[in-house]
Amino acid sequence: MKNFSSLTHPCLLIFCLLIFQGCSQSKRAESTPERLPEFYEVSDFATVGKFDTHIHLNTDSPAFIHQSEADSLRFLDIVDDRPFGLPMEDQEAIARKQVKAFPGRVFYATTFSVKHWSSDRWEQETIAHLKDAFSHGAVAVKVWKNVGMSLRGEDGKFVMIDHPRFDPVLNELAKNKITLIGHLGEPKDCWLPLDKMTMKGNRAYYKEHPDYHMYLHPEYPSYEDQIAARDHMLEKHPDLTFIGAHLGSLEWSLDELAKRLDRFPNMAVDLARMSNLQHHAMTDWQKTHDFFVKYQDRLLYATDRAVNPDKDSLEMKSLVHEARLRDWEFFVTDNKMTSTGFEGEFKGLKLPRAVVDKLYFKNAAKWLPGTGLTGI
Repeated sequence: MKNFSSLTHPCLLIFCLLIFQGCSQSKRAESTPERLPEFYEVSDFATVGKFDTHIHLNTDSPAFIHQSEADSLRFLDIVDDRPFGLPMEDQEAIARKQVKAFPGRVFYATTFSVKHWSSDRWEQETIAHLKDAFSHGAVAVKVWKNVGMSLRGEDGKFVMIDHPRFDPVLNELAKNKITLIGHLGEPKDCWLPLDKMTMKGNRAYYKEHPDYHMYLHPEYPSYEDQIAARDHMLEKHPDLTFIGAHLGSLEWSLDELAKRLDRFPNMAVDLARMSNLQHHAMTDWQKTHDFFVKYQDRLLYATDRAVNPDKDSLEMKSLVHEARLRDWEFFVTDNKMTSTGFEGEFKGLKLPRAVVDKLYFKNAAKWLPGTGLTGI
C-alpha cells in the first residue's frame, strides 16, 4: 500500500490551503466589530450619551430635565454659596428632590457655607454638613469665589482657599474620594475696564455685579493672588480630585492652563466658558485643536446654565437644545461658525470621535466617581 503523502497532489494541497485561508478570514470577519467612523456628524447628536458637569437648577419644574432626556444628556446640578439669587439651602432642596425624581439623570454637588467662618467649630460643622449631603445623594462639593473675593478673617484680611482651616475639610474629601469643584478667582476680564473686556458676557455680568468687578476694587486680592492660592492648595492636597470650574479661571491662555494640567495630575477643568474656547479657535485654530487632543483626558463638557422659574418652558427647552447643538457642532465639525460672545468667525475643531466621547461622558465617569457612571 502506498503512503498517503505520496498520493497527495500539489494542486490538491494548494486547493486545501485556499479553503482553510478563506474560512479563517471569514471567522475573523465575523468576530471583528464594525469599524466606526473617525468623526461624528451633527446628525449623531441625539444618539450619543452626554454629561454636562455644570448646571444650576433654580426651579423644581421638570421641563429642563425632559429636554435633557430628549438630548441624551445627564447632568450635575451644582449648589453654591452665592449671596444673590436662590439661597444655598433652597438650591440643595431642589437638587435632592430632582435627584430622587430622576435617578441616573440628575446628580448634584453640594457646597458649604463660610457664614460662621470665625466659629471655633466651623471645621467640624462643615464636615458634618457635607456628610449629611453625601447621605442624601451628593457626589461632589463646590467651593465658590466668595473664598478669595469676599470672605475675611477676624484680622480683616481676605481668606484664600489655601488657608489652613480648609485643610481638614479637603482631607476629608480626599480620604473619601469626593471631588472638589472650584470656582476660585474670576476670568481675567474681571480686572479690566468694561470696554477692554474680551467677552460680551463678562461685560454684562460685571456691569450687573460691580461688587465682583475687580477693576473697581484694586484693594482686593489680584488675579495672580487668586491663581497662586488655588495652586498652593493643590500642592498641599495631591490626593484631592479637583475640577477647576470655568477652565480653572485660566480661560484667557491655553498655555497657562496647560502648565497647570502638567503640574497637577489631580486637576481637570470643565469647559463652561465656551466662548473663550471659540475665541481661541478663531485666533489659533491648530493650537486649540491640538490642546484638546493632548489634554483629552482632563477636559469635561459643561455649560454653567442657570435654569430659572421665570422662563417659559417651551422657549427655555428650545434655547437649551439649540445651544447644545451649537456646542456639538463646534466640537465635531470644521464648519464656519460665529458666537454671541465676541465678534468674528471661527472654525469648528472637528475632534476625533474618541476625544469627543471623553469630553462628553467618559471623563465625567472618571473625575466624578461618586456618580457611578460607566461606559457611554
